[in-house]
Amino acid sequence: MISDKATIGKNVQIGSYCVIEDDVVIGDNTVIKNYVELRKGTVVGKNCLIDSRVSSSGDCVIGDHVVVRYDSILARGLKIGDHSYVCPRVMTNNLNTNMEQIGGAHIGKNVFIGTNCVIQHGITIGDNCILGALSYVNKNIPSDEIWFGNPAKFQRKI
Repeated sequence: MISDKATIGKNVQIGSYCVIEDDVVIGDNTVIKNYVELRKGTVVGKNCLIDSRVSSSGDCVIGDHVVVRYDSILARGLKIGDHSYVCPRVMTNNLNTNMEQIGGAHIGKNVFIGTNCVIQHGITIGDNCILGALSYVNKNIPSDEIWFGNPAKFQRKI
């Protein structure tokens, strides 16, 4: 289902069984695989790959040349910078422990997020960072650093 109020760029490929809601914008040359849900207000840049079963709860901004792999969850208010790579089954959150919407994470440019990472609400991840697989991110991460673990801890500068 693709809303008449969505804006789809040139040469965009959209797979089967996708839900593209009102006010979604998809940039040129982007590929949206099967069973993707992009809720109201989500913006996807140009030359992106959104893999199968990715879900956005709305009002997310995904930069240009971004890859979001299989089964990732993009919480409301999430921002992902250009040239970032999100591995499969990454989950972001926008609610605090009182179930209040705090806002999604802000992920910088050129960031690599490993498989099965969980990124808490309101977190900022700087540019050029690497987050290891299975990490739980509950602190802001400065640019040019590698973090991993549960909870994620600083490992070294890049």
